[in-house]
Amino acid sequence: MAVAQGSMTTPAVRLEFPAWRSRLLGLMTALTVVGFFIMLYMALFWAGTDPNQGDAQRIFYIHVSAYVGGTTVFFVTVIAGLAYLLTRNPKWDRLALSSVEIGLPLMTITLVTGSAWARPIWNTWWTADPRLNATAVMWLLYAAYLVLRGAIENPDRRARFAAVYGILAFASVIVVFILPRTQIPTLHPVVIGPSASNPMAEGGFEVRAASRQQSTMGMAMVWYMLASLTLLWHRVRLEERADIVRQRKHHLFSQ
Repeated sequence: MAVAQGSMTTPAVRLEFPAWRSRLLGLMTALTVVGFFIMLYMALFWAGTDPNQGDAQRIFYIHVSAYVGGTTVFFVTVIAGLAYLLTRNPKWDRLALSSVEIGLPLMTITLVTGSAWARPIWNTWWTADPRLNATAVMWLLYAAYLVLRGAIENPDRRARFAAVYGILAFASVIVVFILPRTQIPTLHPVVIGPSASNPMAEGGFEVRAASRQQSTMGMAMVWYMLASLTLLWHRVRLEERADIVRQRKHHLFSQ
């Protein structure tokens, strides 16, 4: 079906989505909701209280996992940017934009909860630590991604610039991850894996947290990854609907 105007023929646009996609998204949404309450119960009650940090340690279940969720969708930005540069298909640009819009709030949670944890443990909200400063720079870089998109009017040029920027910005995520695992002095603890201060660590908390705490951290990270991808899918679908509305408005006012 097409709408004709003069010599131009424009394909009709539809708001319907394949049934299997809707069912899968509904399943992911349900798992996200149920998983949230399971994670909350594990973090508040089942994991127990850390003998060294007390209840402040519970913040790590949010702090670390929000970073994992944000990293997940920022990696999607890289994939979508590469795909757009290769295909010039607008759907990849929509995916890249949506992933940054989901990842930036998750990294905001990472910064806020990190400061909340640092206050009782380090007796300060913020300190000039390499990883803390690198995380703040990473946040600013992805905030600038949204500013860049708003500053370029031409859609094709905007998508190209944003794709390249989104790929390069992921270097900041890598830097934040490897900083405490190098010889660069940092107060920030390494929650998972070895570090310069604890080279023999094989996994889990650096202070050898109990298995229940490790299980809770694993559950929290899995939930944040699932939640980030679920939110991303909802955001992409919303962007698709908005794009269809823009097309219909354009067709209406161009008649």
